[in-house]
Amino acid sequence: MRLKLVPAQTNWDFFKFSKLTLGLSGLAMVASIALFFVVGLNFGIDFRGGTTIRTESTTPVVVSDYRAALDPLELGDISITEVFDPTFEADQHVTMVRIQAQEGAEAITVETINAVQGALLSLDPSLTFPSVESVGPKVSGELVKTAVLAVVAAIAAVLFYIWLRFEWQFSLGAVAALVHDVVLTIGIFSVLQIKFDLAIIAALLTIVGYSLNDTVVVFDRVRENLRKYKKKDLKDVLNLSINETLSRTVMTSVTTLIALISLFVLGGDVIRGFVFAMIWGVVVGTYSSIFVASAILLRLGVKRDWSKTDNNQGNQYANIDA
Repeated sequence: MRLKLVPAQTNWDFFKFSKLTLGLSGLAMVASIALFFVVGLNFGIDFRGGTTIRTESTTPVVVSDYRAALDPLELGDISITEVFDPTFEADQHVTMVRIQAQEGAEAITVETINAVQGALLSLDPSLTFPSVESVGPKVSGELVKTAVLAVVAAIAAVLFYIWLRFEWQFSLGAVAALVHDVVLTIGIFSVLQIKFDLAIIAALLTIVGYSLNDTVVVFDRVRENLRKYKKKDLKDVLNLSINETLSRTVMTSVTTLIALISLFVLGGDVIRGFVFAMIWGVVVGTYSSIFVASAILLRLGVKRDWSKTDNNQGNQYANIDA
């Protein structure tokens, strides 16, 4: 007996309320952009600058104890990460303690560094501090610029790839869905004020890849059905294609979410922001593949007089049930 996440045969009209869904998506994007400029993001140390202190000890590291020892110093955002390396000795335990830049200063003062080291030494007298490094606002600004360029370059590459593989109408629909996903992710981070650092940039790039994969599966089936049903209206072809790939879409999204939710609950604070971004990205990416990319394709129309046969037809696994 197999579990079916969706019925074997569906005939749902995904464009019945397309004007409403596109309108809501547009409003959500406008709200996200407004929140970004009005509220802003809660940038982490990567983008605000700060100081990194490397510690080494012969005793196992307990991150929660380190954090409890530093909390009374009231230094703001503190990130404590245990470092693992196969070259380390069995009794070599290394951590990176990252402290945000203080108001009006390029980095934390020598007195503050001494206070941090003293607090950690009171917890573990065997601690040593091999290095102390500072990242100033200039370097942080360059990281912001590089991160934005990375996301823009990824979306531009997608635009070019879809344009070559399909048609320009498909390309614009796919890119609109990707921009929709990225903007809404930035909006939710602005609303919830979750720490935004380089790990979240990695999550955004991963979301772009995930959403693109889902969109290409639908578009590949659309291209196949356009050749197969040359007399059908474009709306009917799109609905048929989405229904045919719906089982695959739902199965992929649900299984991915199961893994991500497990990581969110059990993974700890270090990766929680990244995992939250991924969960949100899977949800909005699945939504946008159907209700944004395909709806825009319907609005733009597409060439119907393809004379060549399709030598690379759609995903043969699209109708697999979980």
